[in-house]
Amino acid sequence: MNKRQFILNADDFGMSSDFNRAVLDGYNYGFLTSASICANGTAFDSAVNEILPECQNLGLGVHLNIIEGKSLTHVDCLTDNHSNFNKGYLWFILNSSKKEVLNAIEKEFRAQIEKVQSVAKIDHIDSHVHVHAIPAIFRLTAKLAKEYGIPYIRTQYEEFYVAPNAKKNYSPAFFINIVKVNLLNMFTAKNKNTVKEFGLKSNDYLIGVGYTGMMDSMTLEYGLKALEDTNCTVECLIHPCKYTSLKSDSHFSEFQLTQDKILKDTIFRLGFEITNCKNL
Repeated sequence: MNKRQFILNADDFGMSSDFNRAVLDGYNYGFLTSASICANGTAFDSAVNEILPECQNLGLGVHLNIIEGKSLTHVDCLTDNHSNFNKGYLWFILNSSKKEVLNAIEKEFRAQIEKVQSVAKIDHIDSHVHVHAIPAIFRLTAKLAKEYGIPYIRTQYEEFYVAPNAKKNYSPAFFINIVKVNLLNMFTAKNKNTVKEFGLKSNDYLIGVGYTGMMDSMTLEYGLKALEDTNCTVECLIHPCKYTSLKSDSHFSEFQLTQDKILKDTIFRLGFEITNCKNL
């Protein structure tokens, strides 16, 4: 029987108290179903001790992070003298085939997975800035997912679509994001074979790269409308924050998305079941 399944996932859980509040209220008062936690986030302990107990059926993933913040293992080739990660995405593309680099990444990934797994059950795995999508790093991530019993790994195939918002569609950020979509789609074509090889599961589509930094209810709705597949699992990634002040930015807009009851109804009308990797 054909089935359309939709997962709304909050990346960067544990990065700050603002991200944590967004997960708590997005889950309890909205339709956020899943979150990916950063083991090296400054608010990791708060996320584990204060937020997760209040979100009993929240899907939880490891948000592997070798781009931002401090390393758990202090691997020299990935960090500066203060153990802060200091390499960018292009550097990882150019160096991901080097044994020294892959060994350092594996050491750090293991530490991050084990830190999260020691306090909570993990049902999926992904990464900050999609660094695990780089094929050599994806293969390593898939190997670790299999070893640690994590059944789902994120892939990044996104259908091209345009939401009816001229300000967003003609912004420099949108054109940069489209380059990212094309690159990630190319990586995903190879990574899907790796998913099968390791006997893992993955989403069929991703929404959230083309409009990174611009996600709202409209961009999500049009992303779903662009999909014709009647049997698929779709993940939408957002980076929501709920601030204690009156601050409003793209992260707050992504939190508001989780509270949009009209959008939730639209998702159902498009034939999707709202779920998470934990319940698939």
